[in-house]
Amino acid sequence: MVGFVGIAIVFVMVFGGYLLAGGKMGIILKSLPFEMIMIGGAALGAFVISNDTSAIKHTLKDVGKVFKGAKWKQQDYQDLMCLLFELIRIARANPVALEEHIESPDSSSIFGKYPRIQADGEAVALICDTLRSATMNYDDPHQVEEVLEKRIEATLHHKLHSTHALQTVADGLPALGIVAAVLGVIKTMGSIDQPPEVLGKLIGGALVGTFLGVFLAYGLVGPFAVRVKAVIEDDGHFYKLIREILVANLHRHAPNICIEVGRQNTPDHLRPDFSTLEEALKSAKQDAA
Repeated sequence: MVGFVGIAIVFVMVFGGYLLAGGKMGIILKSLPFEMIMIGGAALGAFVISNDTSAIKHTLKDVGKVFKGAKWKQQDYQDLMCLLFELIRIARANPVALEEHIESPDSSSIFGKYPRIQADGEAVALICDTLRSATMNYDDPHQVEEVLEKRIEATLHHKLHSTHALQTVADGLPALGIVAAVLGVIKTMGSIDQPPEVLGKLIGGALVGTFLGVFLAYGLVGPFAVRVKAVIEDDGHFYKLIREILVANLHRHAPNICIEVGRQNTPDHLRPDFSTLEEALKSAKQDAA
């Protein structure tokens, strides 16, 4: 919703200010389809040239993040802590019983309590791989933390490709607007024998290209890239929380302390309060019993 509000503000303020200043939309609307074909088409072509099929699909999908926002909400962070709490308690009490949950998370009764997390392959793999490694005596906290950090960074780097692709398009749009404007000037020069009122409209139409390139770059595509990056980085805290709790577990802290370490490392706007989380953990413990 915030994304739609932002777009509305951009259009209202730019074109509203233009109209209040005495500008007329006629020449813009007349030139807009042709300028959009040239600028938008060239930008789309450059985007396709510079990315493979996977990156194109990834970028187009990520544009939706501008309007949807972050995937993981505060309740998801609380559910993740409850999930890890249950798994850590089982690992401490009976490591053999843990195997059925980390080897077959799709059919796990514990993962099944949290369907949003269970449906996220990346989160499930991160949890299961780390716990599985611990059962094979790969349990040096510092080494595991380093491995998880590199894994999370690599995943984040891959996900951020869409923001780089969008920003590249945004950087190129002003220049493509100039290309369209130059073509408009060439067209105008071909009608140099026309009266001033005709030439004025032709020159105005040519300048629409420059306006459109700059407007799209700094009013839409550039902000889209920034917003997508912010959402991806925000969602990245979810996977960092998994790292913090599981590393704390390898330091052999009590399960409640491991969860508190994770809670303290959760961003403020997503962090569940202590009492609410405590009640959720008690409920999870009772269900396990």
